[in-house]
Amino acid sequence: MSSPDTALATNDSPDRDSRDAKALAEEADNTSLSMESVTDGKNARGIPIVKFVEDISAFADSFTPAASAELLIGAFSDLFSKFKAYEQNLSQKRLTFQEKIPEIEKSLALVNHLKKKKDEGESVVTRYNLADTIYTKAELDCSAGIVNLWLGANVMLEYTHDEAIELLSSKLENAKKEYDETTKDLAFTRNQIITAEVNISRIYNWDVRKKRASEV
Repeated sequence: MSSPDTALATNDSPDRDSRDAKALAEEADNTSLSMESVTDGKNARGIPIVKFVEDISAFADSFTPAASAELLIGAFSDLFSKFKAYEQNLSQKRLTFQEKIPEIEKSLALVNHLKKKKDEGESVVTRYNLADTIYTKAELDCSAGIVNLWLGANVMLEYTHDEAIELLSSKLENAKKEYDETTKDLAFTRNQIITAEVNISRIYNWDVRKKRASEV
């Protein structure tokens, strides 16, 4: 059976949590702490750089009024969440390019092969898909020097071999460039996530030490 003191403490907990949440909300409304306070500008690609807090006490006191550990942790947690969402988007974007680049390379190789056969005055024998699991041999006349390329969204356009090679080469170059930039952005973003996590952990530990010291 619970004692009256235990019951009182249990009943008071939701009220105390509510008061703490209200106090934190009021602090957030009145503080000079902002998103710019927890970042150090942006990199060349426009991605924010998470500030690493060396002296937590001095950092907290630099705001008006001085920021509590809860408020600082909340600010870096918000930043952490934003970077995690951005990381997911970049990962998906990189995966798209990983799938897209081999497809472009395959198409480019095929057009180059057709052009070579045209220049040599030869046709191309291939297997044609009539239906699922049903194929037949087909002979392609390359003398016209024309190919049709799918451009997406059910759009197909006719190109000469040279036009198709130029287009596919440009698309391949751009895709590889985008892939490299996305990979770099992803690595940078993950570093910012780590910095935010380290800040959160250090601020929490700093707050624990400060509370213990005040109890002595």
